[in-house]
Amino acid sequence: MAKRYFPNEVEGKWQKRWKEDKLFSPDLDKSEKPFYSLMMFPYPSAEGMHVGNMYAFTGSDIYSRFKRLQGLDVFEPIGLDGFGIHGENYALKINEHPMEVSRRTEKHFYEQFMTVGNAYDWNRTLNTYEPEYYKWTQWAFLQLYKKGIAYRKKAEVNWCPSCKTVLADEQVITGACERCSSQVEKKDLEQWFFKITDYAERLLKNLEWIDWSEKIKVAQRNWIGKSEGTLIAFDSLDVFTTRADTIFGATFVAVSPEHPLLSKLVTDEQKGDVSAYIEAAGKKSELERKENKEKTGVFTGTNVKNPFTGESIPVWVADYVLMGYGTGVIMAVPAHDERDFEFAKKFDLPIKTVIENTSPVIANGVKQSQNNKEGIASSPSTTLRISRNDKTNVYTGEGILVNSGEFDGLSSTEAREKISDYIEKHNLGKRQVHFHLRDWLISRQRYWGPPIPIIYCDKCGAVPVPESDLPVKLPFIENFRPTGTGISPLASEPDFVNVKCPKCAGPAKRETDVSDNFLDSSLYFFRYLTTDLNDRFFDEKRAKNWLPVDMYIGGAEHSVLHLLYSRFITMVFRDLGFIDFEEPFKKFRAHGLIIAEGAKMSKSKGNVINPDNLIKEWGADTLRMYLMFMGPFTEGGDFRAASISGVYRFLSRVWELAQNEHADEATEGELKILNKVIKKVGEDMENLRFNTAIASLMEFLNFLSKQGRVSRGTIKAFLVMLTPFAPHTTEELWEMMGENRSIHLQTWPKYEEKYLEEEEVTIAVQVNGKVRDQLVIHKDMASDGKVIEKIALGSPKVQKFLDGKEIKKAVYVPVKIINFVTE
Repeated sequence: MAKRYFPNEVEGKWQKRWKEDKLFSPDLDKSEKPFYSLMMFPYPSAEGMHVGNMYAFTGSDIYSRFKRLQGLDVFEPIGLDGFGIHGENYALKINEHPMEVSRRTEKHFYEQFMTVGNAYDWNRTLNTYEPEYYKWTQWAFLQLYKKGIAYRKKAEVNWCPSCKTVLADEQVITGACERCSSQVEKKDLEQWFFKITDYAERLLKNLEWIDWSEKIKVAQRNWIGKSEGTLIAFDSLDVFTTRADTIFGATFVAVSPEHPLLSKLVTDEQKGDVSAYIEAAGKKSELERKENKEKTGVFTGTNVKNPFTGESIPVWVADYVLMGYGTGVIMAVPAHDERDFEFAKKFDLPIKTVIENTSPVIANGVKQSQNNKEGIASSPSTTLRISRNDKTNVYTGEGILVNSGEFDGLSSTEAREKISDYIEKHNLGKRQVHFHLRDWLISRQRYWGPPIPIIYCDKCGAVPVPESDLPVKLPFIENFRPTGTGISPLASEPDFVNVKCPKCAGPAKRETDVSDNFLDSSLYFFRYLTTDLNDRFFDEKRAKNWLPVDMYIGGAEHSVLHLLYSRFITMVFRDLGFIDFEEPFKKFRAHGLIIAEGAKMSKSKGNVINPDNLIKEWGADTLRMYLMFMGPFTEGGDFRAASISGVYRFLSRVWELAQNEHADEATEGELKILNKVIKKVGEDMENLRFNTAIASLMEFLNFLSKQGRVSRGTIKAFLVMLTPFAPHTTEELWEMMGENRSIHLQTWPKYEEKYLEEEEVTIAVQVNGKVRDQLVIHKDMASDGKVIEKIALGSPKVQKFLDGKEIKKAVYVPVKIINFVTE
């Protein structure tokens, strides 16, 4: 009698044995076919993972197991991104010290990874809050400091009033903190930055060839935001524009409230109004300023000269102009920019058309040129005064220049070049490239992070901590809560702050800010390879053999954070000569997100699902398969607890089939289906189509269940294909079948082409282009068009549509379609 399927009886057994045997721990120094497979390590900001987290790690592990079965030496490590605001905020929430919380959460996270059966190399774990790790975070900072990439300056920065710390631009999502969603404010603080902008062009260019999910590349391309344009002097104000072709339509200049020259522009009569306006603008978030449809502004009292028209045009201060873009000054062209248009309407400023749209438009059924709409004269007037509700005159596209002096009649593209040439020839400005990307702000006024390794001496200035003194250990302090003053809690610990200067041995003070946790995570994939080496960050031989990472899987929400920073740090390391490549991941794929019962998982909605309970009830293999069966791995799916039992029944049927008596030889029909399944599942696995791979395995099981006795070879091939999804179940059955060597060390089955050839083909029959029947015939007959025509004409379904009609011709596309034309 077959042994019944009780997953809890076998899963713990195999997890223990795999770890003891170091089955998934490749020799990093001797591997001949290295394959580095990695999933973004988690930040343990709560007591454990929910099934949404488990989904991503399971999918990555399934791919890793598949590559191992293909004969590769797979390295799949795991660790915890424990430093940073996520972990600290959780500790604050439950009123515990983060050092104590991290010890508990670390234990549970690793237990969860173990119980779900992921094939990690448990000899190479790392945690970012351990001194053995953050020693190298501090080391990396020093390398960037020595190269001049790390620098300190006073700057207006993003400040989260809830997290009580500064945020990098990338951590502000539509004006709010990406961690707590509080509206971000602005503060002037001395901060440390990395010059990521020096790498903007390389970061952008490499997006053309790296094999990454397209949505990630689009997000990074937009965030880097390259703009090629022209810098133009309007007297003392430099304006950057990508539309030099519209300069003759510039009727006023608008300046950001934060612009450093603004105070010099304001006349005495306007000082009061401008000061009040600047104060009001400072209380708005960047998002509010971007989205504010009701334009506001104040005239400075000053005019500047438009260098092309010679006209004196007013300078306004307007909060829709942001200091972080271009120069913080815009030449306003109301006729060809919607924001400028709205501003001009409100303050009754001139609107001058200088681009004529030559594309025809339809009005009342009649084609007419764009400038003839809504009563605008066919020869555009030089200056228009229009009603405030009239938005029909804004044209932001390309066209032909008018009212532009010697440049009239040129296309926008031609005019941009010729006007830019004129500007440079007459020293009015120059061509320039601008990027949206800003330098990476890495200072954090929090406790839970790696102390920045800098010492301040009144005599010597900022002095880097000697590498021999690393790590600068984070001390245990009782009051770790953020102060909200712009000063880190570490500043209250005199034993930490007061030190001797490494240069002159005089009294000095430590930097009390800690570094952004994204610096930790931009390094970790390097460090996994050298966790056993305490004297160096890189090992040249291992780096050459294992890097870049072959497959990296993670969340799209890190597009312009971790993923961009990792690329930047890798480029810096290459420039420093540590490595010979500049992109960290050969392939990156973004996983999807799962919802629960039709809604996004969240604690507030009470629909967060604990995987621990599901594993106890159904087993890890059932959960793994169900998570992958819900939908495409790159898109996600809807978790419905009632559906998980179907996967359990499938595994129970596999359990029974493997224990049945086997046939000595496979039948021809069995081999045909088996080889098709091998091909289909293999292709699906390579492309992360796990849901369709599982569907094929389920269909194959249905076929095998109807065959009576199935050959041992077919069962073995089936179990190997199932192994990445159900590693415990297949390992146990493999042993029960008398196999001694682990199923995880077997080879993915290969299909034979001869079994993929179809004996029969299907040919569509059309009448006047519409399918009326389908013919299933032997493949040897498919090449004879006359035979196909005769068979098709004998079909009652086809005769019905040919009755009483004359066939003009029959068109046959071999092995695909025959079409009878009667008209």
